[in-house]
Amino acid sequence: MKSKIKEYTSRSNGWGNEYRIDKLKRYIRGWINYFKIADMKTLLKQTDEWMRRRLRMVYWKQWKRIRTKFKMLKQFGINRWKAWEFANTRKSYWRISNSPILNRSLDNKTLNSLGFLFFAEYYEQVCVN
Repeated sequence: MKSKIKEYTSRSNGWGNEYRIDKLKRYIRGWINYFKIADMKTLLKQTDEWMRRRLRMVYWKQWKRIRTKFKMLKQFGINRWKAWEFANTRKSYWRISNSPILNRSLDNKTLNSLGFLFFAEYYEQVCVN
């Protein structure tokens, strides 16, 4: 499962976000519908945390330039000084994806509003019905 998610959330595959969202949705729905009998809530929550981090990493890489990172962080509610400081960091994409500022700007609610579907949420929907 993780290798397939890695493939769909790769930073260098050149896919647009709409295509990425569509591929992930299809994969998650198929996986949950196939394995919905199993009790795997904790596994799905851990996988969701990891997948959200990968998605944050993808967005950070897409923002490429310091000016764009600064603008996007401000747009997501980070104050001006912190956004500028953070946009100029030289840390790796993976390390930044777990930072408090990126977690606050691209939080779970924001990722859901962008159209992403996550395992635990979909599992709850399918198993309740």
